[in-house]
Amino acid sequence: MNIDLIEKLKSEVSAIILQGEIEHLYAKDQALVQFYPILLSILRARPAWIDSLSQQLNPKVDELFNTNPALKQQFFDQLAVDAPQAEIEKTLNKSIVPTISFLQTEAGAPRAEAVSYLLEMYADSIERALPAWAKPFLASLGVSTLATQSLNQAPILEAEQVAEVREEKKKAALLWPFIIFVIIAAIILFFFRGCMREDDPEVGLDGQIPASETAVAQPAALQLSTGSNGELVSCQLQLNNPQYMQILQDEIKQIFNYNIGCGALSSDVYHSEFIDQDTIPTVLRTIQGMPNVSLDWIGKQVSVRAATNAEAERLAAQIRSLAKNVTVVTQQPLNRSDVINTANNEAEQALASIKTDNVKALDVATALNLQIINFDTASTEVPEVNKLVLDQAAALLQRAPHVQLIVKGHTDAGGNTAANETLSLRRAQAIVTYLVQKGVDPAQLRAMGMGQAQPVETNATRAGQFQNRRVAFEVVNTETGVVRGVDAEGVVEKTAN
Repeated sequence: MNIDLIEKLKSEVSAIILQGEIEHLYAKDQALVQFYPILLSILRARPAWIDSLSQQLNPKVDELFNTNPALKQQFFDQLAVDAPQAEIEKTLNKSIVPTISFLQTEAGAPRAEAVSYLLEMYADSIERALPAWAKPFLASLGVSTLATQSLNQAPILEAEQVAEVREEKKKAALLWPFIIFVIIAAIILFFFRGCMREDDPEVGLDGQIPASETAVAQPAALQLSTGSNGELVSCQLQLNNPQYMQILQDEIKQIFNYNIGCGALSSDVYHSEFIDQDTIPTVLRTIQGMPNVSLDWIGKQVSVRAATNAEAERLAAQIRSLAKNVTVVTQQPLNRSDVINTANNEAEQALASIKTDNVKALDVATALNLQIINFDTASTEVPEVNKLVLDQAAALLQRAPHVQLIVKGHTDAGGNTAANETLSLRRAQAIVTYLVQKGVDPAQLRAMGMGQAQPVETNATRAGQFQNRRVAFEVVNTETGVVRGVDAEGVVEKTAN
């Protein structure tokens, strides 16, 4: 492999987790270095945890050790870093979601199958990165660190299995007359089957129809999408042809300057080639640089979506002229209201999952940041579609009076800078006012206007402007003075203003 997964975690994820840290910085970094390969080994052995952990707002190290206090304490004792255990545990808790997000990015898709495949590809390097004490510790969790056994490799028998085999051999010695009878019957059956095969070439050596004929393979699939600047933001390959998969990976890396390549699933459950696959590189060059495009090349159908219907139809016509044996269809561009409703539904579900007897403001802020609060142009009126989310948040925040919520308003770059700062502040104040009306203590809330100073996307496109007109939430713990912001990269601690 041309990258080292653990080294990339150290350089990219650790920087996010430790941003703003001052105390015990070296100890926390060393704890993360030891924790990464252990976490990856656990996820590799238990792929179902990839989804369950990534869907939690703040997963804890406890869950990795099956909430076993003895195992957890053994783990922290083995880390042997010079810092309070509570501080190290907090750092490792913060690292779980960003680590899984990193793996999903490297895999090219958020699905657990893609991440699991990535972990299998890097199983050897993950094992090499494990601390010396980690293998027996993982074994106590029932986690194997060995690479997947080769299909051509004979299975390894444990000592107990060997003993059982020997015992069976002793018993078999008493059954020789019966065995001789079975052998004679098998010879007769063999000749009978041989006659059958002359008449029926479709029957296999064991008298069964070959699996390749009975099992319907899934079609090969290529799925990718571009962002608002035409950059590749996601890519997934499913194909039973490692040689062509590598060729296609190289093409995608070169065409889109996408060095990490696609998430890839190579399995005999998939077809070994695409229909009209020779045209795929040319089609990809057609898409190169086009913003907000998605392409699904699956079996006999190619589905395309673009920023507008006209762009989608134009792209579909180009693909039809190149790939003659597939059906090319267009999908409706994503509707802005659909995007908002989807995001708000996710926020509602996240808020509903928070236990009312253990409300953590950081969980509330994380859930609130899933929604999209998109004010009308020059308006400070809270959008109707966001009120249900805010109502849920207000009810939860009333159960966490020791925290303070910062509401930050943002605008796009249109208009005067000073006017945008004023507008963004008024929008943040509108959210605060609404929450207070719903019963939140005003002392818990603070509004800030950031204007156009912190864009998350380019303002050169309508899509970028839409994303920049937003409201974000941060939490200040009044007992510690620590400010925590939540974004796509995870939880970041900051200095309180």
